[in-house]
Amino acid sequence: LFTLPVRGSEGLYMVNGPPSFTESTAFQRDSGKNCKAVAFSKDGSLFAWCNGEKVNIVNVTNAELLRSFDLPKAVCLEFSPKNNVLATWQTYTTAKDGTAGVPNLQLHDVKTGKCLKSFIQKKMQNWCPCWADDESICARNVNNEVHFFENNNFNTIANKLHLQKVNDFVLSPGAQPTKVAVYVPGSKGAPSFVRLYQYPNFGGPQSALANKSFFKADKVTMLWNKKATAVLVIASTEVDKTGASYYGEQTLHYIATNGESAVVQLPKNGPIYDVVWNPNSVEFCAVYGFMPAKATVFNLKCDPVFDFGTGPRNAAYYSPHGHILVLAGFGNLRGQMEVWDVKNYKLVSKPVASDSTYLAWCPDGEHIVTATCAPRLRVSNGYKIWHYTGSLLHNYKVPSNEEMWQVSWQPFLDGVFPAKAVKYQAVPSELPSAEPKPAQAYRPPALRNKPVTSSKLHEDEPPQNMKPQSGSSDKPLSKTALKNQRKHEAKKAAKQEAKADASQESTQSAASQNAPRSAVPAVTSGDPEVDKKIKNLKKKLKAIEQLKEQAAAGKQLEKNQLEKIQKETALLQELEDLELGL
Repeated sequence: LFTLPVRGSEGLYMVNGPPSFTESTAFQRDSGKNCKAVAFSKDGSLFAWCNGEKVNIVNVTNAELLRSFDLPKAVCLEFSPKNNVLATWQTYTTAKDGTAGVPNLQLHDVKTGKCLKSFIQKKMQNWCPCWADDESICARNVNNEVHFFENNNFNTIANKLHLQKVNDFVLSPGAQPTKVAVYVPGSKGAPSFVRLYQYPNFGGPQSALANKSFFKADKVTMLWNKKATAVLVIASTEVDKTGASYYGEQTLHYIATNGESAVVQLPKNGPIYDVVWNPNSVEFCAVYGFMPAKATVFNLKCDPVFDFGTGPRNAAYYSPHGHILVLAGFGNLRGQMEVWDVKNYKLVSKPVASDSTYLAWCPDGEHIVTATCAPRLRVSNGYKIWHYTGSLLHNYKVPSNEEMWQVSWQPFLDGVFPAKAVKYQAVPSELPSAEPKPAQAYRPPALRNKPVTSSKLHEDEPPQNMKPQSGSSDKPLSKTALKNQRKHEAKKAAKQEAKADASQESTQSAASQNAPRSAVPAVTSGDPEVDKKIKNLKKKLKAIEQLKEQAAAGKQLEKNQLEKIQKETALLQELEDLELGL
């Protein structure tokens, strides 16, 4: 059905996807150890790779060689969205006498093989020109301007977007009209800003669809949603001035093409690890906060829709149809994954892919590949293919003296695979589940025969629909609902205060809480010793109340705290006796 190219020190070869997982016989393995880059066309029909000698293009279905270019130094490849152009990049080198080097970014016509245009492109970052999905326009950033070409005619610049120092830009996905998000970094006390334009209306500040300016940005990441109605901007500084984090400081901004913009309020402090749009374009998920990190889904009003609580995670991946969300902890975390049904917010499975450096959804929305690749990790390289219900279907480890550099799925256009209902029952698999044995915590000899007492550094906060119910609704409140709730509570408090003032008996407690002591004479028993005892008892009972609230909110109480709660009735009796003067 589909294939996965695997690139590493064993060469480049294709593996057939589920259910067979065998090496493709159609594609001839390229055994050279010098394969620098691979690329699929957007529809998955063409495949290109460079092997240190040539750049080859094959038809994926029958592996027929379509084109071969003599480009031994190419290290980056990319197809245009409709397969008309193959872009290649090689490292820029100046001539020995210091004169300008030869153009190192080349655009080739895939059908004829001729070179359409060569450019000098010094930096590898953002090397590739960006095309609109229908290839009507193509754009690249040249000396802080964005140059636009139309219909793959690279000899004439059809349009320029000229702003002071455009650092980065992103074209919107989908159909015409194409929109452009541009980022201009701040300088000399002026803020940075991101602006949205509709091609080709670039004249003057009034022509922008939306504008959002912010301080605290050394670099930004701009993410369009699939429907091209909004952009999420992660702005980050290299250094956190407060010293709270060595990841620098991040903020998340939302900008819509209708001109609306907002700062997304994240309820926990700390880095923003990942932000992803749901393919449905109406909600997004953010993973943020000091470990254990929080994950929350927000709607287009930037209100929280669902809170996943906290856990060991730093990445989020929506399935291609947007019906399943994987939260995962890779890199310096242990590879735990949580697979969620997004429609019902139910946990489907919790597989563990230890030491993973990469995860990708298969276009069928059913399978996931996780991989351990060099140079990030040089040992135990390999890949695993999972079904989202938690079953491990295929596990390949490269021989110990070899490395794997890359694995990826063959892409397909939207709509090729229909969305299916979410299953909860793990699909059958020949392989045993990959649950790693839980490592036993070190225990000093003196404690080894004693019962284990668990002590956690952090209490993990459960997802909002798994929290113990304390009479509150399980949906996080929107801003307006929160306001109304506060008003309601204030009214309630005012009513109770009025009642308290009316009844002489509670004057004492109301006065001691609301006014300076000298202002209202407190009701006393006449005996200072008794008054002191009453005051102490009330203090203890208040503390017990707070402990009971914490327990209701799901907090684990210590042994001495539980003992305190058990004394409540005795204390109440004692207080009653003192107040009645017995």
